[in-house]
Amino acid sequence: MSANSRLTIAAHALAWIGLYQRQGHEVATSEQIATSANTNPVVIRRLLGELRRAGLVESRRGVGAGWSLARELGSITLLDVYEAVEPGPLFAMHRTTPDQGCVVGYGIQPAMQGIYEGIEKTLRHELARVTLENVLRDVLAAPR
Repeated sequence: MSANSRLTIAAHALAWIGLYQRQGHEVATSEQIATSANTNPVVIRRLLGELRRAGLVESRRGVGAGWSLARELGSITLLDVYEAVEPGPLFAMHRTTPDQGCVVGYGIQPAMQGIYEGIEKTLRHELARVTLENVLRDVLAAPR
């Protein structure tokens, strides 16, 4: 299994747009953001579409097309971004019911569910504490 990078790429895109706008630009293109993230513009457009539905970015079509922040970086938390791009629970149970005649098969889901709920609660709490303004600040302070 590989780790999911959707939250990281979405935070990257938002921080990039925020910095770009601070430099006096109105909108950023998915191609510009994709170059920074070293990914395909289609990946960026899909994520930005999800962020738009969550009210975090706005898009402009036609001449001067591109993306802009719908809110200030300081009012967008990583939890906002996470909820926009990572629908559903962090962990999942078996796709089919385990063998209920087996002691482990019978008890594994209740045992793991409580653990997962605690982890998800902690994750959400931590993500809610960090704004995209904090992320951009740390990005700009990173040694080169």
